[in-house]
Amino acid sequence: MGFLNKEKRIKYLGFNDIWFTIAGIILLSFVTDFLFSRGSFTRLPFIEATINWSVSLMFSTLNWLIIRIILIALRKRYPTLRDNRRRIPLFFLSIVIVVFAVDYIGNAFLGFIFNESYNHPARFQIIVPIILISTMTMAIYEAIYYYVLLQKSIREEEQAKHAIVQAQLDTLRNQAQPHFFFNSLNTLRDIIDQNTKAEAREFVNRLSEVYRFILESGNADLISLSDELQFAEAYIHIQKERFGNNLDVQWHINDSEKEHLIIPMSLQLLLENAVKHNVISKAKPLVIEVGVEADYLVVSNKLQPKSTQLPSTKLGLKNIKERYTLMSDKQIEINKTDSHFTVKLPLLTHTDQKKFYANTHY
Repeated sequence: MGFLNKEKRIKYLGFNDIWFTIAGIILLSFVTDFLFSRGSFTRLPFIEATINWSVSLMFSTLNWLIIRIILIALRKRYPTLRDNRRRIPLFFLSIVIVVFAVDYIGNAFLGFIFNESYNHPARFQIIVPIILISTMTMAIYEAIYYYVLLQKSIREEEQAKHAIVQAQLDTLRNQAQPHFFFNSLNTLRDIIDQNTKAEAREFVNRLSEVYRFILESGNADLISLSDELQFAEAYIHIQKERFGNNLDVQWHINDSEKEHLIIPMSLQLLLENAVKHNVISKAKPLVIEVGVEADYLVVSNKLQPKSTQLPSTKLGLKNIKERYTLMSDKQIEINKTDSHFTVKLPLLTHTDQKKFYANTHY
């Protein structure tokens, strides 16, 4: 039943071989007829030639189907590429044995039926070409099977790489959220020290809205710049509860640029670092500029470092760098001068994702 079962044919042969089998048997039968009878249809009457060819067809069919059964059996026993060293020699030996056995038994059967000898005087010289032709034909099966196994191996390797990268991205993404929470608690502490309870309560309410946005963004590894801007603006709105007009974020982004993709929370982390590490006061307002230049999101602020730095996890920029490294060949650019600190985040498209990450089901 394996010959009629399409799924089994594809599983053990690599393709649906019905038409290949039919065409191969017919072609092999004409080659056999030419070798044994010097081409029956070119020198004998049609009826007699058809009978001669039918004998060749019988031998060819038996050879092909028996070799095919052995091929499937060997592939069941030795299914992987590493097993080729054992499977292929055994398969070639099987072809030789089958061709000799079918020839011997077939001729004995014909001799018994028609009561005459069918031993060809140059039988060995004729069988050798049939063995070679059968081997070359079965080599097509092997080539297709090897190709299918190779593609499967490549696909499994790519999927394994994807799983590793995904695990790393999940770790980094989960790392970014506690980082945000850590800095938010520092900000809340300052508000409690410097402002009223009502203002602290309002900050907590705003903070809960931001965390709801984080939860709703799910486990995405890339989001649209539009969504990231929405998150970043919500974060700045919270900070303005504390700093008022002393914190000024200037947005220079067109609507047409908002469809690009970006690492989640990357812009927010940059804004958070700027707020955390710089003096923000009426005497020294902090201006942060956010714009797009040549497929990069550029975040820049004037350097006015605090005399006393708050505790830091030192994960912000490192987290962003590592996530971009995993997702794309485009890297972030960091430029620090005496007066300004600038970070450029690549704006991505789906085609910018690394191949093994983006294309694991081809």
